[in-house]
Amino acid sequence: MDGHRMFELAQILAVAKSKQDLPAALRLLHPEMVLENLAFGTTARGLAENEQALARFFATFPDYHVDLEGHADDGESLVCWGTARMTMTGNRFGVIPSGERAEVPVFIRFTFADGLIANERFFFDLSSLCAQSGVSTDAVRHKLFGDTGRRTTTVGGRR
Repeated sequence: MDGHRMFELAQILAVAKSKQDLPAALRLLHPEMVLENLAFGTTARGLAENEQALARFFATFPDYHVDLEGHADDGESLVCWGTARMTMTGNRFGVIPSGERAEVPVFIRFTFADGLIANERFFFDLSSLCAQSGVSTDAVRHKLFGDTGRRTTTVGGRR
């Protein structure tokens, strides 16, 4: 797939997620899609887990909006960078956020299969998000990763 088409798909996905249009986002994803959110230590595999992960993310950040400001590709994968703006709500992370909107730099690596997005690795600084949301990074990390340090779980809770 050429770089122009890869970026076009990433842009369409960014718009769908910014509108929290779950059906539109899912139409862009390969059936074996893997979504990795490194800051939260989660991995969603397949469309059902991706739907669950995105719905949960949108419930936590109901005003999520991402702007992709640049990109580069190597003919097989695409890296985008930009800014995500979002307000943490609820107590998903075991804390009560301030209600302030956070603005964090993001980096996203995509791979593709069969003309669709097959993998998304979403990078942002958890500490920056927590600080801007008025919550303790340590408390959020403890809720996400427990006492044993960083680990990655799937949406369904499996390692």
